[in-house]
Amino acid sequence: MSEHRQTSAASRPNILVIMSDEHSPFVTGCYGNTQVRTPHLDALARDSFVFDRAYCNSPICVPSRMSFLTGKYTHKIGVWDLDSRLPAQFETYAARMSRLGYETALCGRMHITGSDRLRGFDKRLVDDREEWLTSIVVPDRGPESRRWSNSHVSECGPGMGENQIYDRIVAETAVEYLKEKANEKSGKPWLLTVGFMSPHFPLIAPREFYDLYDPALMPLPDLHGETFETQHPVIRQLRYFFRTETDLPESLVREALTCYYALVSYTDFLVGMILEAVDQSPLKDNTVVIYVSDHGEMAGQHGLWQKNCFYEPSVRIPMMVRIPGMSGGKRIADNVSLVDLAPTFLELAGLPPGESDGDGQSIMNLIRGSREPERIVFSEYHAQGMLNAGYMILKGDWKFNYYVGERPQLFNIVEDPHEICDLASHPDFAGIVADLKNELYRIVNPEEVNRLAHLDQERRRKSRTRQ
Repeated sequence: MSEHRQTSAASRPNILVIMSDEHSPFVTGCYGNTQVRTPHLDALARDSFVFDRAYCNSPICVPSRMSFLTGKYTHKIGVWDLDSRLPAQFETYAARMSRLGYETALCGRMHITGSDRLRGFDKRLVDDREEWLTSIVVPDRGPESRRWSNSHVSECGPGMGENQIYDRIVAETAVEYLKEKANEKSGKPWLLTVGFMSPHFPLIAPREFYDLYDPALMPLPDLHGETFETQHPVIRQLRYFFRTETDLPESLVREALTCYYALVSYTDFLVGMILEAVDQSPLKDNTVVIYVSDHGEMAGQHGLWQKNCFYEPSVRIPMMVRIPGMSGGKRIADNVSLVDLAPTFLELAGLPPGESDGDGQSIMNLIRGSREPERIVFSEYHAQGMLNAGYMILKGDWKFNYYVGERPQLFNIVEDPHEICDLASHPDFAGIVADLKNELYRIVNPEEVNRLAHLDQERRRKSRTRQ
């Protein structure tokens, strides 16, 4: 690879990446939600290429984010859960962009564990919150294991939580950085990655944004006739682990949803602060702006809260890309995922398509108008609440969920957007199941990777015990 070839700095755009945490696209105005208030994201979408089917590669924070940083699937980098550390031998997009002549800066949340706080970035403007700087408990994935409480739902209400205070600092620091860049004359391109904690739980929402909503008007999750007893065994185990196996009081659900919507609106407000710093300066003419999240939020759908599964509210993410000089306001229906962003950054920096060594593909061809209806999206999960590994293959409109030790699921996400009608055992769809299973095995050996994840988790657990 010729990463050091000379390219005019003026021909290469600056890149601003804003990543929120746990933002479901289904709670965004520009993705069709008429109740939530997201004016700044909606305005960004009007000038952007909006990806209607963008996904994370693991529906949990650390694996998703390390996959995003490296452009590699989590089983290839050995990042299984919230306790995992990204091994030193795996480069991030920041390191490669630096070699291509970019100044790279990270401001805020990225949930990087371990002592290396840069992971290839030239500078860190705001570090992760203190509680995320050290490793978390290795997940206990036994059948009787349970989260200590359902506080991710039950602790909700108006107020200014620590996450929101942190996020305001992150936004203000990012704005100061952008103002400095607007006044610089060096011409060196930069890539700034901004990370917010919001709208991740605890569901404590600033009063100003909480008051935008009336809990009595919150649309309750429609379970479409599902009950705990009729659900897939893996979903029942998740609900048991996260202590939502019984129906929550309607008043609590309405309050929790109100706070989640309010936190989305707060995130939108912070995004607006950053966009203003770009758009009210010369930076607008040469800065690509990308908004994404690390995963979604179930928000009560299928009786689940948080993420941790392959249903659409958990695994689908918002993704919008604004490129100077390109007419936006266009929707893209092809399936894409977070691993596709690292090669996209490299292409924007001047590296020819195909020279990325990761698992993703640049999305620039899609932005230019190409269509790839058979493009594969792969996601995996090896963490709390799931006894063994789960994997997702999405091809066209078909989603195949493969669970080690349990029966699979098959959904058509267009004809059955709420994923109620599991067709995996229906004989008419045996050919589709076989095709998607083959696609899965081209990427991963599910049972072997499950074994490796458990071994690594057991090794870390024993190491902590000895300490």
